[in-house]
Amino acid sequence: MTRTLGILGGGQLGRMSALAAARLGIEVHIFTPEENSPASKVAARTIVAPYDDKKALRKFAAGVDVISYEFENIPVESVRTLQKLVPVYPDDNLLEISQHRAREKKFLNDIGIPTAQWAQLKHPDDIHGVLQSWGASQCILKTSRFGYDGKGQVFFRLGDDIYEAWAALNTDDAIAEEVVDFECEISMIIARDKLAQTAVYGPSLNEHRNHILFRATVPAPIPEHLAAKAREMTEHLASAVDLIGVMALEMFLTKDVRVLANEIAPRTHNSGHWTIDACACSQFENHVRTVCGLNVGYPARHSDAVMVNLIGEDIKQTSKFLEIKNACVHDYGKGEVREGRKMGHITVLKAKNEEQPDFNAAVRRLTGNS
Repeated sequence: MTRTLGILGGGQLGRMSALAAARLGIEVHIFTPEENSPASKVAARTIVAPYDDKKALRKFAAGVDVISYEFENIPVESVRTLQKLVPVYPDDNLLEISQHRAREKKFLNDIGIPTAQWAQLKHPDDIHGVLQSWGASQCILKTSRFGYDGKGQVFFRLGDDIYEAWAALNTDDAIAEEVVDFECEISMIIARDKLAQTAVYGPSLNEHRNHILFRATVPAPIPEHLAAKAREMTEHLASAVDLIGVMALEMFLTKDVRVLANEIAPRTHNSGHWTIDACACSQFENHVRTVCGLNVGYPARHSDAVMVNLIGEDIKQTSKFLEIKNACVHDYGKGEVREGRKMGHITVLKAKNEEQPDFNAAVRRLTGNS
């Protein structure tokens, strides 16, 4: 059995994985360029160095049995360096696919998973030709790399200054994406072990504010046949990449009743934080289990849940949130409060045999009656 797990990245996802590992008797070492990171505060050891520092990477690998990562902007070359020394899960192939939007969407389409229409762009003059071919007057321009929480995106309409929109992306590698008339956004999270056994969480209904996930609700109030389709797509993707570890697939449900894949996250996911409190085996425990060679754990919910992110100044209201019935408060231990920064989250639970009014009142209080 694996005794020491290395995690690339020191943020809250690494922190919650380290806490899950501790329950299983597995020690965690963190590798991060950030001093005093959230994950380092609960880990046995932390190496602080740039992700491309090969000497530090080798030192890191020498102290662990297996390595994973907590976010997808780790340099692929760093993962390949580590893979020569110890196993890394998920592997460099999934990481590379998820880091580049054009590569990601092509891979999804090639294995039969539908997405919104998209086209790769190399120059601003490409945009008009794409819109003409689609018979559309608007699109979303996205950088191919390093986009998250709404960063690296520009909404473009015919008549806008095409060069100004392109300059805002600050790249020569972008995509145009169809503007989808969607009913809602959902996500599925899947854990898959070395025996190809899987555990699936969700779907969760995801709501955003200022492009940042604000609230995730489980079970998502969608028809069962659409939930089944989302699960089928997620399981197919996990099989196609031979996943070992945890992965999320974000999807749109369109008003014309289609399920379209949006993005792959090759890691634990914000929309699955509710699993810590609503499931016996969370996404984080299953992440640790699967990358450490253990069998995947049972993912069933014992409670319905609403998870709300604490963003920026929200964290200063923790004492108020602690008074909410059935609320589970998680503070990530980040020292500096910044606008748009995820500082923690709260999950409000309703056991499956509990009356609904108290649960709804708690959620209204937490989310400002939204």
